[in-house]
Amino acid sequence: MNNEMILLVEDDADIREGVRVLLQSEGYTIAEAESGAKCLEMLNSETDLVILDIMMPGISGIRTCEEIRKVSNVPILFLTAKAQESDKLLGLMAGGDDYLPKPFSYAELLGRVKALLRRYHVYQGKNVSRTSPKEVWLERKGIRVSTYTNSVQIDGSEVELSEIEYQILLLLMQYPDKIFTTQNIYESVWNEPFFYISNNTVMVHIRKLRLKIEKNPQSPERICTVWGKGYRIG
Repeated sequence: MNNEMILLVEDDADIREGVRVLLQSEGYTIAEAESGAKCLEMLNSETDLVILDIMMPGISGIRTCEEIRKVSNVPILFLTAKAQESDKLLGLMAGGDDYLPKPFSYAELLGRVKALLRRYHVYQGKNVSRTSPKEVWLERKGIRVSTYTNSVQIDGSEVELSEIEYQILLLLMQYPDKIFTTQNIYESVWNEPFFYISNNTVMVHIRKLRLKIEKNPQSPERICTVWGKGYRIG
């Protein structure tokens, strides 16, 4: 059975109950919050995943996500009735890792939850010692990336990345001579089939990653765009 802690933030009691019953049946421990303010009170180091509604009274899901990102890189899965592509991009830019529009199937929700938790534990290195004999560092263009934990240094200084940002950077660093299309990146990192709308998802995360690792994000030298082809480490 699983022992991961999931913080479910949803103002609709019926949806909350349905999701809670589903996830508890899979062995997850569920904490519930009916508002963004309550979510921020309950978030702690034991939280492995936040499932976050966007349309809530008081503090919106977007604002809640931004506040979470000030203190934690825990994966955030948005649940929302707003399915426009612009709304998805807004959620991703706020720091969300994935986005599931309502109505959703429980099978799809469970698949997203398992994928986010798997990536968090494998790549983020949660509850894993940061000093391990298995740890290998990849270095290029002032970037140092650990292959064992989500540890990244830029010009000697530690930077904090979400697990999606870390996985994208690690992928590029592992194959520095390869040009990755957005489809390559999406299918490698998200482990899901690529669709046209997935293109913007990748671009948003590349943009966020550049803000953290580039000296001048407007003129990137570390993650370079190869026009008409894709991205590569410079």
